[in-house]
Amino acid sequence: MKIVAYSAKPYDKQVLCREFHHQWETLYLEVPLDLNTIAYAKDAEVISAFVNDRLDAKVLTLLAEGGTKLIALRCAGFNHVDLEAAKSLGIKVVRVPAYSPYAVAEHTVALMLGLNRKLYRAYNRVREGNFSLNGMLGFDMYGKTVGIVGAGKIGRLVGQMLQAFGCEILIYDPYTCEACKDLGIKQVELAELFTQSDIISLHCPLTPETNHLINLQTIEQMKNGVMLINTGRGALMDTMALIEGLKSKKIGYLGMDVYEKEGALFFEDHSCEIIQDDAFERLLTFPNVLITGHQAYFTEEALTHIAQTTTANIHEYINNPETTSCLENEVTCETH
Repeated sequence: MKIVAYSAKPYDKQVLCREFHHQWETLYLEVPLDLNTIAYAKDAEVISAFVNDRLDAKVLTLLAEGGTKLIALRCAGFNHVDLEAAKSLGIKVVRVPAYSPYAVAEHTVALMLGLNRKLYRAYNRVREGNFSLNGMLGFDMYGKTVGIVGAGKIGRLVGQMLQAFGCEILIYDPYTCEACKDLGIKQVELAELFTQSDIISLHCPLTPETNHLINLQTIEQMKNGVMLINTGRGALMDTMALIEGLKSKKIGYLGMDVYEKEGALFFEDHSCEIIQDDAFERLLTFPNVLITGHQAYFTEEALTHIAQTTTANIHEYINNPETTSCLENEVTCETH
């Protein structure tokens, strides 16, 4: 059986080779899957794709014509996959629903602390011999109210970690979270979370209902100087609304590991190029914005688990090709 793994950087290939070696004929490609690279997928029964690969109806149709039967996603999100088109074409779609929630949760807290205590600015100042504390004032995390959108494993972990700081945790999810009760985390409506929280962190899936969840109207409901953190999906936030919120000082801190138009930027080196995304470049001009390049998941443990789960998914397809999950019946939220 032939497998083509797209968006497979050297670190991806290293861990995938451990699992795939001697099992299947595998072609590893660093380039993303799109109309320009789809020719590599010809005669491949299985395609392994990542978060920014193109999997719309047009691409899926061409994949089906080339013999593809399974899309093995190496990520949890599947908002970039046209599931209806995949179903009609007879292509199964599987994913890695939870690879390392600890990695993402820890990175989320790191963004909060880095923004609060200006660690990125302190690093640059000290290297230049500047030990002035002007402009470096932070705040105690203790006693602050943190609102978490999404009561899945990652959201709950973030809540637990911040409880250790002495924060009051509010959480919103459209489903009742019994685990939150056991953890002493108060589940509230979204409007209350927006108005009461000093820090808001997003850990929900990207759906039509959550697209641009953070917009001009919802930002207006928040406290002045609110800290916003997004390690979920980029399109949960309206970039232009963020810029307006930062300019008006309604948003006091912004931490992002994802960006709604990251497909053209992230996972590649653009240091010698002129970046054409003016909105992204505008975000970088604010001194109270900290952006990382979709690296929250990026730990040895997470990569290993992604490879192992992807391998298990492919074996499940081989052993039970007619019953492999197609995702369209899955609840569009994190596993509770």
